[in-house]
Amino acid sequence: MTRDADPAEKLAEKLLAARVGAEIRSLREKAGQSTRQLAAAAGMSQAFLSQIERGLSAPSMATTYRLAEALNVLPGALLPPLERRSPVTFVPAGEGRMLPVSSRDDAALGRTLVMDPDKKLEVVEYVIEPGQYIQEWFRLEGELAVYLVSGAIDIEVEGEGTWRLGPRDFIAHPSGIRHRWLLVDDRPVHLLLVVAHPTTS
Repeated sequence: MTRDADPAEKLAEKLLAARVGAEIRSLREKAGQSTRQLAAAAGMSQAFLSQIERGLSAPSMATTYRLAEALNVLPGALLPPLERRSPVTFVPAGEGRMLPVSSRDDAALGRTLVMDPDKKLEVVEYVIEPGQYIQEWFRLEGELAVYLVSGAIDIEVEGEGTWRLGPRDFIAHPSGIRHRWLLVDDRPVHLLLVVAHPTTS
């Protein structure tokens, strides 16, 4: 399933991809890494990293986490900064950066509510429709929690087991253990993902 966008949305996506790519290139250069070194550390091809840095491809949630780990920064550091007017973060319904789980066309989108390089807290809202892809394996440093608002989802934590969550169920685990989500039926799923990142040097 491909996501259609009007010309203004497509232009905004291109501009955001260009800003994200420039931010990643800047962080890579500050770290003294070549594209080859960073690509290897993040487990991707040098060609794909080059496309991201030139703004030709936008990184998915999984790619953002891998690049942030390889650069020793919080994932929010890879995104262009939001305008700051207050220490209070308010995100109205329907607003927030949309970030796909993976680079697949049918990937579920997360709405980033908090993803800021100055904050260790990350909050992403997901409304996952039947048939959208979410099975990507994730691993990042820190602690992770999921609160299920509606629907049903299986959360598999490698080496620990699989838990089925229903409405108002909650699960937390170290995010350094590989984990993934699996849809269990044809109902939409609404959940909140919260990640507490460790302090980076």
